[in-house]
Amino acid sequence: QVQLVESGGGLVQAGGSLRLSCTASRLMFTIYDMGWYQQAPGKQRELVAGITSGGSVNYAESVKGRFTISRDNAKNTVYLQMNSLKPEDTAVYYCNARFTSDRINSDYWGQGTQVTVSS
Repeated sequence: QVQLVESGGGLVQAGGSLRLSCTASRLMFTIYDMGWYQQAPGKQRELVAGITSGGSVNYAESVKGRFTISRDNAKNTVYLQMNSLKPEDTAVYYCNARFTSDRINSDYWGQGTQVTVSS
């Protein structure tokens, strides 16, 4: 069974930094596009940052210049470095692994990790 396990969330003051990690198991990690999503209370889950299997990255406008997504294929792990955190970044952050092809569509989620930014 595929597992995505996130870690690194917590409580931090505004202006601080956190690094989230998501390690995948039982997954051909190198072929999957990976993403980090945030979900604040009462809001929809939204993409924060994504990185393709080839290493191309994209970011939500709200986090550009502050967050950096990266992946280590040797460790089956994707990271989200979050700097200059703001109270509005407070949310549960979910890791996502997605693979699409003509024949197969796979989509997996982690259990989420809470990030709370105090003002």
